Amino acid sequence: MKIAVLSSHTTSLFWFRMDMMKDFIKQGHTVIALGPEPEVDWKRKFNEYNIDYRQLCVDRNGINPLKDLRTISALHNFMKKENPDKIFTYQAKTVVYGSIAAKINGISEVYPLIAGLGSIFRGAGFKNKIIKAIMKIEYRAACKFSKKVFFQNHDDKNEFIQKGLIKEDKTIIINGSGVNLEIFKPVPLPQETVFLFIGRLIKDKGIIEYLEACKEVKGKHPNVRCLLVGPYDSNPTALKKEELRPYIESGIIEYFGEQSDIRPFIALCSTYVLPSYHEGTPKTILEAMAMGRSIITSDAPGCRETVKDGLNGFLVKVKDIQELAIKMEYFVSNPDASRTMGAESANIAREKYDVKIVNKNIMRIMGII
Repeated sequence: MKIAVLSSHTTSLFWFRMDMMKDFIKQGHTVIALGPEPEVDWKRKFNEYNIDYRQLCVDRNGINPLKDLRTISALHNFMKKENPDKIFTYQAKTVVYGSIAAKINGISEVYPLIAGLGSIFRGAGFKNKIIKAIMKIEYRAACKFSKKVFFQNHDDKNEFIQKGLIKEDKTIIINGSGVNLEIFKPVPLPQETVFLFIGRLIKDKGIIEYLEACKEVKGKHPNVRCLLVGPYDSNPTALKKEELRPYIESGIIEYFGEQSDIRPFIALCSTYVLPSYHEGTPKTILEAMAMGRSIITSDAPGCRETVKDGLNGFLVKVKDIQELAIKMEYFVSNPDASRTMGAESANIAREKYDVKIVNKNIMRIMGII
């Protein structure tokens, strides 16, 4: 069969869905991946895994209706020409417009993944309210035109059901994107206490809370290291360079920018921290767990699924800098806890989040094994 995988973020497509696409190919299927970045930058990288990459006209964060119409048109033309047997799509715009374009072309085998509802869907304010109302209409249509819809946590699934966007018998829960246990393996912890945050530098990821908690912890324990890995972003809530600069210049944060391989940085840390406001299921947490790290994350949709509070880490209230700092200080005062909780994280990753198990479930639902 020919399977199309659609995303409005090429980097995410390459790093977060590669294991799944490789498993599709192992089953004898052809995969075409569509994302917004130029083919000249990405086609060769995808070709190395026998995946055909095509550039898609899609503005991930924009709200210009003319650009969105161009996205629908581009998807319609692609599907009319290629006629894929099945479509897997994730991220808001490609979920919505991919499902609509498939319907226009008479393709019913569409399987969206709702990997978190994002800042617009959960945000406040008049403008946000209008956009959210439009998104509900679009999501309702996307779900109607799809065969099954994957969710990574029960909070998001229940919200879709309660708002009448989908019927429960169309929903499937999967354990995040999974983690490749052959690549992410337990490694020894550092001797000192080291905290790490990995993610796009947007406020909804809890970056401000992390920076401020690090400032408080470093003020009491100067030898503690606080690491930060991740790119600046075009999201409306993105952190600006001038906002991060004081934390770097004062030595509170060691910033390493965007990295293609995050394993060396997870190996440097003793505890992984992600105080996000909402997620699908954060892949970086799963990767840190697989490498045997204790976790501090928010008691928020998608995040709370990864931590058994007090067993492999701690859950903290969303936007609560003080509680986050207290939990970070716990690991400073109790260094052995990083080791014991990290071991529990590795156990949970093996039992629940093995990418082979997650992908097998996806393929079973899609009818490709």
